[in-house]
Amino acid sequence: MACLVSVIGVACLSHPARAASDPWRGKPLVPLPEITNIDPDKVRLGEQLFHDARLSADDTISCATCHDLNNGGADGRNMPIGIDGTEGTINTPTVFNSAYNFSQFWDGRAENLEEQAAGPVHNPAEMGSNWPDVVAKLSRDAALKSAFKKSYRDGITGDNIVDAIATFERTLITFNAPFDRFLKGDTGAISAAAKSGYDLFQTYGCISCHQGVNVGGNMYQTMGAMGDYFGDRGGETSSDLGRFKVTGRERDRHVFKVPSLRMVSLTAPYFHDGSAETLEDAVRDMAKYQLGRDIPEKDVKLIVEFLHTLAGEYRRFDP
Repeated sequence: MACLVSVIGVACLSHPARAASDPWRGKPLVPLPEITNIDPDKVRLGEQLFHDARLSADDTISCATCHDLNNGGADGRNMPIGIDGTEGTINTPTVFNSAYNFSQFWDGRAENLEEQAAGPVHNPAEMGSNWPDVVAKLSRDAALKSAFKKSYRDGITGDNIVDAIATFERTLITFNAPFDRFLKGDTGAISAAAKSGYDLFQTYGCISCHQGVNVGGNMYQTMGAMGDYFGDRGGETSSDLGRFKVTGRERDRHVFKVPSLRMVSLTAPYFHDGSAETLEDAVRDMAKYQLGRDIPEKDVKLIVEFLHTLAGEYRRFDP
């Protein structure tokens, strides 16, 4: 496992095990791999469920309500809106490429996509429902019952619902990003400004946390490692506690999963609190509070140029 030293300390590059012949072995950033070994029937069922508002108590909220696949896989809001117009307390992360995160949610409380898919159904501020009610509603749909029977012997159950949704979410990969084409040898895939931005992204130390196949999503980090982010913002809320709410350990206070930057150009506003309205704001704040630096405006713009090259194209899974 290769390690990179930056001004904020030492961060390990957490790549999956790779063959010695792999051209990306030891590289800080790697292209997204193709989807393999996935059940197309479960994908189709999961896609239907992902867009099904019957998972919510009042039949108004689906997964796609907050994870809009036509809007970067997020909702474009500072905070999400659940049933009865209830405002959530933490910014919605993109669902795209979430299969490559080492944990799910900002605080990492879900180890995998199955655990993540179950969370919003039971959250009173999101879907506000429960499996018995959801299963009862879905079981009245003859076509859906038949689709479940095709993939699951025991038909419609809570476990099977989350398995199907998670299977679908594993296909939400954004291929053909300009930067991936650049990594694969197409030197003209990104502009000279973006190349300079990538150099600065490495030189300043951004890459010590945002690396690997998902350009993030593979470690935890303290928000405000090099400055009083919460004090400067005006105080702390319960959503700012991060991993502390999961572990109860003081060292996990203000610790969050480092987000993927793959779709960052399409998912404003930024951070767990939605406080950065633009990508330029986010770069400046990260430089100040995570790197302890003031980055010149020309460098901010170049880094943003690079970040725009990370967004790929979602194509529906069609084996």
